[in-house]
Amino acid sequence: MINAILVFNNHGKPRLVRFYRHLAEEAQQQILRDTFHMVLRRDEHVCNFLECGSLFGSPDCKLIYRHYATLYFVFCVDSSESELGILDLIQVFVETLDKCFENVCELDLIFHMDKVHYILQEVVIGGMVLETNMNEIVAQAEAQSKLEKAEVSGSVWGLERGAQVWAQSRLGSGCHAGASVLWGGGRRELVALRVSQPAHPQGKAHRVGAPHWGVQGAASMQVLLCCQG
Repeated sequence: MINAILVFNNHGKPRLVRFYRHLAEEAQQQILRDTFHMVLRRDEHVCNFLECGSLFGSPDCKLIYRHYATLYFVFCVDSSESELGILDLIQVFVETLDKCFENVCELDLIFHMDKVHYILQEVVIGGMVLETNMNEIVAQAEAQSKLEKAEVSGSVWGLERGAQVWAQSRLGSGCHAGASVLWGGGRRELVALRVSQPAHPQGKAHRVGAPHWGVQGAASMQVLLCCQG
């Protein structure tokens, strides 16, 4: 069984942490520190697995790791797992990340944490290996990305339609509303909502909430909304 999957950089900063056993937060932090120090002391020319004593409260716990550029990928497993099999699994996971992010780097793990966790769930779930076919994992990740984009498009259309109805009911039929995504990350997106009104024929200024609507020419208001699906 896989007890934990840890990814940290050369300075010990965690970039991906997934425990498959219930542990207190203090115990998790201690395991992170001990794992980093044990792996960092290893020479580059020795094998990529080592006994870690009772790190998880079990004497048969092992650390199996690979070092890529600035990142260490460490799998904490028990004696039922094959060392060479886990080394291959780490390679599959890293190559899958590389395909999904096109030359993956440390920043991808920081700014796209939700996608990284989803990819990991396609590989390992509940401490058991679920899938080792890289093409199948990539296909599932791409399908998830398409689904998220479709959800974002639907939410923006709903905002735009609702703004249009509100603007016309409050400001008249000549008003227009639009919405667009400025940034999307997983199930969160930053949406720009714009409402515009033509000049009032009698030259009177309108007030909608805080903004003032100008007398000359068309007035517009832009509101930034942080939406979560």
